[in-house]
Order: sequence, then structure tokens, then C-alpha cells
Amino acid sequence: MTAMVQAGWSAVKKKDSYYRAQFQRLKARDGAKKAICAVAASMLSAIHHMLKKEVAHADLGADHFDRRSTDFEAKRLVKQLTKLGFEVTLQPIEKSRVKSMVGS
Repeated sequence: MTAMVQAGWSAVKKKDSYYRAQFQRLKARDGAKKAICAVAASMLSAIHHMLKKEVAHADLGADHFDRRSTDFEAKRLVKQLTKLGFEVTLQPIEKSRVKSMVGS
């Protein structure tokens, strides 16, 4: 496991990589030591997949967590607001209104 943690530290130094994004995201919540162990576990899972399927490594990219499904994110936020005691009704807005809201 020590070797995987060392490999994890190396992996998080590469800019615009999935492992760096994962580390930054988890470090804020759980601390650096736990985050690097999670990165090492992810790398081990990726290695297992690559050996089992005989495929090359494909980095998911630093923006992987930003590209998550909007439906998934909306459900998560509705659930969070419901836990806080709010009743939520969602209605999609027009794309032109979204651009004007973001721009202002």
C-alpha cells in the first residue's frame, strides 16, 4: 500500500488530471492523508480494470466532476433542501434566460 500512496502523490502533481481533481475535492473535506489514500485506491481500481480488460489508461480529465449529469445534481440539491425543511418544485428555464442570468 505504501507504494500506491507514493504513486498517488506523484499522480496528484500532474496538472489537468482526474487524480488531481479528485485529490483537491476530497482534501477540502477529509484532509490530505485520507484524500491521498482515496486516490491510491482509485489508481488501484484503474490498474485492476486495465489488466482485466487489457486496455490502456484513459484519464477522465480534471473537469470530470464538473461534467456530472444535471439531473443527478438537481436531485441531490432537492434532497438537501428537503432535509432543511423546504418544499421544492423544479421547472426548467429557457437557455437564453440561463445565459443572461450567468452573465449578470
